[in-house]
Amino acid sequence: MASHRRPKQPSRARVTVLTTAAAAAVAFSANAANAAPSAKPSVDEVKSKVDQLYQDAEKATEQYNGAKEKQDKLQKEISTLQDKVARGQEELNKLRDGIGTMASAQYRTGSIDPSVQLFLSSNPDDYLDKASTLDQLSSQQVEALKKIQEKQRELAQERQEATDKLKDLAATRTELGKKKQEVQGKLAAAQQLLNSLTAQQRAALQADQQRASRASERAALSVSVGVGSGRAGAAFSAAQSRYGKPYVYGATGPDSFDCSGLTSWAYAQAGVSIPRTSEEQANIGTRIYNVSDLKVGDLVFFYGDLHHVGLYAGNNTVLHAPHTGAFVRYESMNDMPFQFGVRV
Repeated sequence: MASHRRPKQPSRARVTVLTTAAAAAVAFSANAANAAPSAKPSVDEVKSKVDQLYQDAEKATEQYNGAKEKQDKLQKEISTLQDKVARGQEELNKLRDGIGTMASAQYRTGSIDPSVQLFLSSNPDDYLDKASTLDQLSSQQVEALKKIQEKQRELAQERQEATDKLKDLAATRTELGKKKQEVQGKLAAAQQLLNSLTAQQRAALQADQQRASRASERAALSVSVGVGSGRAGAAFSAAQSRYGKPYVYGATGPDSFDCSGLTSWAYAQAGVSIPRTSEEQANIGTRIYNVSDLKVGDLVFFYGDLHHVGLYAGNNTVLHAPHTGAFVRYESMNDMPFQFGVRV
């Protein structure tokens, strides 16, 4: 006779154990998949990321250069204003001494004007603005008071201007510090990526860059020797003499450069003063949009925000200071998005 007893149900504790074990198995499987070693970035991937970081660092470098230039300019202006205020205060003191002497003489003779007496203990503006006061003063006294009034107003304006510039200087210094940190952060990230490569891979990357530079140099020199003329040619010759010098952000030569540091230094050797940053250099001279119209020594600008500049070397080649870790070298202009040239 068949048994009609219901099959025994697993206990709640057993269900819990089985469920937990299944969940653990799934979790272990997922973790094992996640723990699988991720593919190490290829040399090309590292190079691409490093190039982007260098480009970002150079953009921040030009902003750093602009803030540094503004700081230097403000410091000079503030120094000039402070000297001017000091001289003005001396002049004001002499004017006050003069009218004081005049009042003393009147006092000794018993003829001191009440309005002058009041002035000596207050502000001349209160009296010069009232016609009735002017009627009580001699022409000599009126002239002296007007000079004092004018000098006081002039000093007040100069002091306010100096105060405003000091505030601007403080803000500029803060901006300068932020840009410096940004540059250093980008460069540190790029170096970390490069350190992930083997010594052999890093050497291969450097060799590739050197080969590309030599090829661009041969292409440029095959057409540019003797072509450069005038101040542009002189600037180009000066830049050529710096070939192989290292890129250092914020540097203006003669032993290291950033991109706009090289171009401003080169033109200075030709007796031409141009602005410090690439953005400012883009706004001088005559713009040239067609590469075929460029001449050796013309400034050439790259990227939409114009954060990179070099000197045209002929045959679609630029002589420039590229980025940290590189040196002043020749490079094909096809390697960067050309925007326009400038003939100084």
